[in-house]
Amino acid sequence: MQKILKDNCIYTMSANNVPILHISPGTQLQFETWDALHGQLGYTNNSFDGLDWTRVNPATGPVYINGAEAGDILSVKVDRIEIASEGVVVCGKGMGVMGAKFEWSCSKIIPIKDNLAHFSDTIKLPLNPMIGVIGVAPKEGEISCGAPDLHGGNMDCKEIKEGVTLLLPVNVPGALLAMGDLHAVMADGEIGVSGLEVSGVVTVTVDVIKSKTLPLPMICNDSHVMTLASHEDLDMAVEMAVANMVEYLTTEENFSEEDAVMLTSLAGDVRICQVVDPKKTVRVEFPKKYLITTKHLRKEGRKCHSCPPPPTN
Repeated sequence: MQKILKDNCIYTMSANNVPILHISPGTQLQFETWDALHGQLGYTNNSFDGLDWTRVNPATGPVYINGAEAGDILSVKVDRIEIASEGVVVCGKGMGVMGAKFEWSCSKIIPIKDNLAHFSDTIKLPLNPMIGVIGVAPKEGEISCGAPDLHGGNMDCKEIKEGVTLLLPVNVPGALLAMGDLHAVMADGEIGVSGLEVSGVVTVTVDVIKSKTLPLPMICNDSHVMTLASHEDLDMAVEMAVANMVEYLTTEENFSEEDAVMLTSLAGDVRICQVVDPKKTVRVEFPKKYLITTKHLRKEGRKCHSCPPPPTN
């Protein structure tokens, strides 16, 4: 299996980035990643003095997928996430929802052992390793790896974890996939501006879906289909994510628009991924057990858009 080392990293996603590796669809490979601060705190120094903010949110890559063309869909199945034995969480002046309350900035080094994040002697949090930054080159220009948009990027969605398939648009030849900013654990919202930031290694299987149009980005796991949207205005991000789910239910699952809206209101959960980037990210989670087409495909022994099958109950 090929592995891309973390020193091969970018700070913006762009069609102008030179690919580190060319792969064929269906390839499994590994991305070694920095933490969101590019290791600058060294997990021994909790001072922000001298921190180079131009080197935050590095993404390892990019990778060129042979045969991927604009208009295709890139399927990224997250097979495994391995994380370091300690991480860092930060808060402070001008950062996150509470940034106006602080006159200083600080960080906390948190050991990771026994599948727990040891916040203190008495508080130990169960891990939920996830990928904060994952995306492809946008249609034009360049976008900071610290920002989310239609191409993916810094969505900070805690559901991008082991076992899921993330669907992204292919905007330029080869897609140019890159990822980084792993979190050992993070709550929805990421209100303090960081999760438990860690370095690590991500194993993924990358494929290309041809002749299919979907409201991207999307996530599929064994129980849900999720639509994602990012916008400067949180209300607009909600509206966009909901509209994407309704579009999916009407165009792919054959619901009427009225039924799609009503069923989403009854069974679809709206979640906030993060509210700390210039564009806020929202997801809508819809249970696969209510999906008509997916059930039919399962009976025929086929999968839906490279997603895992729905539960049997």
